[in-house]
Parts: sequence; structure tokens; C-alpha cells
Amino acid sequence: MSLMKEILSFNGDFVKQGEYKEFVTDKYPEKHLAIVSCMDARMLDLLPRALGLKNGDAKLIKNAGALVTHPWGSVMRSILVAIYEMKVKEIMVIGHHDCGMQRLHGPDLLDQMRAHGIKDENISMLENAGIDLNTWLTGFAHVEDAIRHSVNIIRKHPLLPADIKVHGLVIHPTTGKLTTIVNGDEISS
Repeated sequence: MSLMKEILSFNGDFVKQGEYKEFVTDKYPEKHLAIVSCMDARMLDLLPRALGLKNGDAKLIKNAGALVTHPWGSVMRSILVAIYEMKVKEIMVIGHHDCGMQRLHGPDLLDQMRAHGIKDENISMLENAGIDLNTWLTGFAHVEDAIRHSVNIIRKHPLLPADIKVHGLVIHPTTGKLTTIVNGDEISS
């Protein structure tokens, strides 16, 4: 059975048996919290459990490395929507140790793309349009520095209200232990 068929079969049973009922909530996060987190598969269940969160407690924005790379990108837009439309009052940027972005090297990723059939002419077209693919596809050296950088982009955004707290943390991908990098409670607006 294909993965898609397996998932759809499970979903049919899930709905038919009413298993969704324990997850029913509204769209507003109960704890007025938005979390920017890595898309790492180890974080799927570990992150909310390690934070004591249940369905409906927080808005979760996931991407590679828990990075906010641009003040006008989709992650920052999601944060602003969470604040103004979903009543979020605090933001946590939570990266993790042993992150794949920590080892990501742009030229190697481009080679993998070529091995999967992406043509050099497509890569050249993007580079000629002014996109520095090597930089765009390269990760970070230290997760703590990446977290500080993302927190800084959020905090300095001209559309961020002064009363929104922005925290930065690193979670251990096995134990779930949190380490505070930036405590938004200790930063004056």
C-alpha cells in the first residue's frame, strides 16, 4: 500500500470512530503563544510535550532550522497574523541541537539537486536573476547564534507591537531539555 493510501485509510477510520473529538478547539491559541520551530521530525511530538502544550494552546510555525531569514518573508508574516488576528502576546523561537541546517552547505545541496534532474540552466537562471543560491541554501554554524538572529529580526520589525515578548530557546532533540538563549521577559521594549 502506498503511503498516501495508508494515510487516507487511517484518516477514514480516525474520523469514523470520532477520535478527532479530543482535539476540538477554536483557532485562537489558549496560551496566546506563537512558536517558530524547526521542521525536524523529532520535534513533531517532543516539542509540545516538552513545553506542556496541548492542542489549541499555541500557533506553530515550522520551517528548516526555525529560522526567520527575512523581515518580509512568510515566517514573519505568519507571526504578524498570529499577533493581530489570533491574539498572540508572546513568541518563542525554538531551535534544536543536531539540526540539519547546521550542516547544510549550499554547493552540496545544488549538487544533490542536479543529481535529481534539476538542470544547470534552471540554476543559472536563478543566479542571473540575482539570487545567491549558495548563501540561500547554506545553514548556520551555531544554533544559538541562529536563534539570536531570528529573535532580533522579529524584535526589530517595524510592525511588531512593543508589548510582544520574544524568547529564544534551544531544545535537546532527545531529552526535550530547554536552554534559554534570549529571555523576552528580561528585555525592555
